[in-house]
Amino acid sequence: MSEILQLLIRPLGETILMIAASTLIATILGGALGILLFALSQDRFAGKYPGALLLKRIADRVINMLRSFPYVILMVLVLPLSRLIVGTSLGTIASIVPLSIAAIPFLARIVESSLSEVDSGVIDAAISCAASKARILFAILIPEALPSLISGLTLTMISLLGYSAMAGVIGGGGLGDLAIRYGYQRFRADVMAIAVVAIIALVELIQWAGSRITSRIKAAR
Repeated sequence: MSEILQLLIRPLGETILMIAASTLIATILGGALGILLFALSQDRFAGKYPGALLLKRIADRVINMLRSFPYVILMVLVLPLSRLIVGTSLGTIASIVPLSIAAIPFLARIVESSLSEVDSGVIDAAISCAASKARILFAILIPEALPSLISGLTLTMISLLGYSAMAGVIGGGGLGDLAIRYGYQRFRADVMAIAVVAIIALVELIQWAGSRITSRIKAAR
């Protein structure tokens, strides 16, 4: 048992690193993209800008295209990009690149949807108070949509955990790599079992933390 636990420590840390880094990147880029998509779809923000509708349609197509790729195929397609950015296409750091690319459009849609669910009366009230567009977006809409955004971020992290396990197929490290190289290829059912249990435990932990944060935000209002 001690041998299995020693084998588990490093892959567990690699998995946590992959999820944390890709979530951070997706939150920054996907969040910004989601806010942009929402703003372009609202006359209150886009105004009469003639290119808003065209830009929104192009962004929608790109996002839909990226979301339609199975992750295993996306990993292979992004290998040259990983090599260009981090200098290698193998290992934990390299896996962060396809994980981030997979998460960005997913989170962008969540942000756009969450902001769209906010009552339009809130926007009208802010406009009547002469609030700027930036203030409406960042000081009013995002706080109002925060419970939904946290739930969406939780869902994104759980999806990334599943994707990170698949990264083991191409030597991406983490729990997936442990299950495949030390479990499946060496016929160690006990190693595979402990890797699966660790993944399930991480899913439960992420879901518990996300639900707790969401509940506290709602209770504070």
